Amino acid sequence: MDIVGFLKSQFICHLLICYIFIVSGLIINFIQLFTLILWPINKQLFRKINCRLAYCISSQMVMLLEWWSGTDCTLYTDPEDYHKYGKENAIVILNHNFEIDFLCGWNFCERFGVLGSSKVLAKKELSYMPIIGWMWYFLEIVFCKRKWEEDRKTVVQKLLNLRDYPENFWFLIHCEGTRFTEQKHQISMQVAEAKGLPKLKYHLLPRTKGFAVTVQCLRNVVSAVYDSTLNFRNNENPTLLGVLNGKKYHADLYVRQDVPEDEQECSTWLHKLYQEKDAFQEEYYRTGTYPAVPTVPPRRPWTLLNWLFWALLLLYPLFKLLINMINSGSSLTLASFAFVIIIASVGVRWMIGVTEINKGSAYGNNDSKQQKGN
Repeated sequence: MDIVGFLKSQFICHLLICYIFIVSGLIINFIQLFTLILWPINKQLFRKINCRLAYCISSQMVMLLEWWSGTDCTLYTDPEDYHKYGKENAIVILNHNFEIDFLCGWNFCERFGVLGSSKVLAKKELSYMPIIGWMWYFLEIVFCKRKWEEDRKTVVQKLLNLRDYPENFWFLIHCEGTRFTEQKHQISMQVAEAKGLPKLKYHLLPRTKGFAVTVQCLRNVVSAVYDSTLNFRNNENPTLLGVLNGKKYHADLYVRQDVPEDEQECSTWLHKLYQEKDAFQEEYYRTGTYPAVPTVPPRRPWTLLNWLFWALLLLYPLFKLLINMINSGSSLTLASFAFVIIIASVGVRWMIGVTEINKGSAYGNNDSKQQKGN
């Protein structure tokens, strides 16, 4: 292993990266709190400022993938569609098979300049999560409890609020509702059989209600739906811990553009789309490529520059404090520092655990009644 690779794998480096992310994130959350005074005065200015503040947080995660890990992401798409990316509002359908698929989705947004304004349909519990969850609150992210009877009115209202959003945005949505596991797949296919729908090999049955409402509410502001299918070469099984260790992955993302012709037929359209996604997945496993022109969108420097700014701002006082503590020679001071390190270690492990498949949501593992309504 080369010296750079060795350093990237060291826990002290991971602690420093997480320290920068956590402290800068809380500072930005605090600043976002004060932007609330702008909402009744100038709502659009509030939104533009929060897009930039959110970028300061989310771009640090993308920096890990792009610059720290050095992960390559090859985009397969129609050249005519490529020139539209980032210049129009769009709904982006993502598959949900990998621990870092959300990070690759953000990477896709970053390459086309819409990371700061990107939206998601997220579970309500995430809104209470410091840094990212709180950042999403100020970005007017659509949170749901995954109980349609309770969610419908709230989700519709939040989606309608986005119709006058001042920035180009992509609305990222995982139509499967939860990350793929074999157990969830078996349950999902039982539902497909009961409803007379074609079975899928590599995806869960899409949940159509949330998608249909999203399309209906954003119909006048969204120009297209981008269907994206993510895979990794050589049967790689990427993890956030691997990215943090500086491991390089090789991602292939297939993106095609479409628009449901009839709002009332969104359910049929989405099921057909997932049958096609399954066929593309089968073809990728067989040939290692997608039926489109490959290109690598250029990396932008802003993720790295943003991270370097926060690193320079926050590491100096940390090292100064550490030196003063060591010079003091106080047992209590050193014990307190050791305690902080332990807490930080637990925090790092918890943040990584949020993304792990085996610790993911139980949504989809329960009996199939909740899916039959979709």
